[in-house]
Amino acid sequence: MEYRIYCDESVKDGKFFSNFYGGVLVRSRDLRRVEKAIDAVCEEHHFNTEIKWQKVTANYLQKYIALMDTFFDLMDADLVKVRIMFTQNANRPLNLSDEQLQNEYFILYYHFFQHAFGLPYSNDSGRPVYVRAYFDYLPDTLPKRQAFKEYIKGLQTKPEFRLAHIKFRRDDITEVDSKTHRLLQLLDVVLGSMAFRLNDKHLEKPDGARYRGKRTIAKEKLYKHINGRIQRLLPAFNCGCSTGLRGGGLENRWLHAYRHWLFVPNAKEVDTTKYKK
Repeated sequence: MEYRIYCDESVKDGKFFSNFYGGVLVRSRDLRRVEKAIDAVCEEHHFNTEIKWQKVTANYLQKYIALMDTFFDLMDADLVKVRIMFTQNANRPLNLSDEQLQNEYFILYYHFFQHAFGLPYSNDSGRPVYVRAYFDYLPDTLPKRQAFKEYIKGLQTKPEFRLAHIKFRRDDITEVDSKTHRLLQLLDVVLGSMAFRLNDKHLEKPDGARYRGKRTIAKEKLYKHINGRIQRLLPAFNCGCSTGLRGGGLENRWLHAYRHWLFVPNAKEVDTTKYKK
């Protein structure tokens, strides 16, 4: 058994929320079925170029809704799992070293990968499960990128990963171009929609205009559709909060098809001026 985890990041500095990271997980046994379903909807709606949140327009809205319905149908069938992590600007971390500040991007990415999917709760078979990690191209120097991949590989030495027999091979931790991976493209749409809504982009108007632009309205409609699909999986879901265990145990970190994680630093001060009014 293998897990394939495709990861991407989005808005670094938002008005209210920042540092958006996302991942989509598919088991090796389900990969062909998942890809077949996605290819079918892309062919039906003539998607021949890259699928991206930034490409959503009024003319393409119904096509993107169809894509998201297929994606969430796959989640509903437990064929894929999606995780989103972000920070809130009001929570200002304290006591960070210069090294931590310089490596914030990779440190947060590491925490996301380590915790978001609940991997230590995924395997009680006693047999090893290997994880293939696919990161959309990492925007930094080669030494930093290589060091990050070594840290990801090192997760298998942590007690909770060892007990669950979760394994990583160095050659299975790689960077990819999202243009060639539709799962990453669908993730980009969900990730972008959350950054859009949490940072109140749906309220923006062009300079000097009285009304919002057509593209902004279309994006809000797509976000609302995505949120509606999440509500079917997680009733009373709040996109700006961490998803709770919902009456279950820690295994729900793995079992849930979709989860959000509002990352809050252990040592922080709260800047109330950064909250939404």
